[in-house]
Parts: sequence; C-alpha cells; structure tokens
Amino acid sequence: MKNIKYFLLMAIVMTMSLTMSADDDDRVITFEQLPQAAQAFHKAHFAAKAPLLVTADWDDFTIRYESGDKVEFDRSGNWKDIECYNSKVPTEAIPEQISAYLTQNYPGKSVIKLERHRSVYEVKLNNGMEIEFNRNFQVIDVDYDD
Repeated sequence: MKNIKYFLLMAIVMTMSLTMSADDDDRVITFEQLPQAAQAFHKAHFAAKAPLLVTADWDDFTIRYESGDKVEFDRSGNWKDIECYNSKVPTEAIPEQISAYLTQNYPGKSVIKLERHRSVYEVKLNNGMEIEFNRNFQVIDVDYDD
C-alpha cells in the first residue's frame, strides 16, 4: 500500500512539475533552497502540512500543499499570496489590523485568500466577499466574487 501511495504522489509531482515548467519556467527545488524567511513562515503557519511541491521562478518561490493550499513568496522570502480554498488562511498570518476589521465586520467568516501587493492587500472570504485594503489598512473596495 505504501508503494502505491508513493507512486501516486510521485506521479502527481512529476505531472505538476512538467505542467508548470511548460507554462512558467518554474523549476522544482527542495524546501531547504527556499529563502530563510519563507522557511520560517512555513514553519510558523503551515508546519502541520508537508510541502507537496516547491518551485522557483525568476521572480518568486511557491510552496504547494497536498491539501490544495499554496503560498507564494518574493525573492527575499516574504509572502505575497496565500491561497487556502480547502481550508483557511492561518489567523496569525493575517495582518492584525485586517484581522480586527474582519472580526468586527464579518464575524464567523474565514479568509481563504490573502494577497499582498506593493500598496494593497486583497482579501477573499469564504462567502465570496472580496475586500481591498490600502497600505494603511483602510478599506478601499468591497466586492462579491461572481
């Protein structure tokens, strides 16, 4: 049974790496090849989840998990995109001001996607709500995902 699971896991990894390399020039790397900041982020927020695939591109790094979760990092190892469509973004990974706003205005809703751009944070909740915050954590847009 272990051999079958191992074979299936390897087949998935190989298929994903071939698909990704054809699309984005991503290359598969080891977890240890990630910047230290990315490794520390994983250990702090996703330690219970073993990375399924770790890739590097010319401008970023990505960790994909068996659960379907994905975290992208910039070249320095700072997170820039967290997607947890089958679970939720760890509360500790969400900036405190955003977390406080969501707790007050959307109690009981979970963050399933969090993106950080140069001057904007984009948050997607499990009810389809999308909220944008500026760098001062003020709400600048609210929309529903269609």
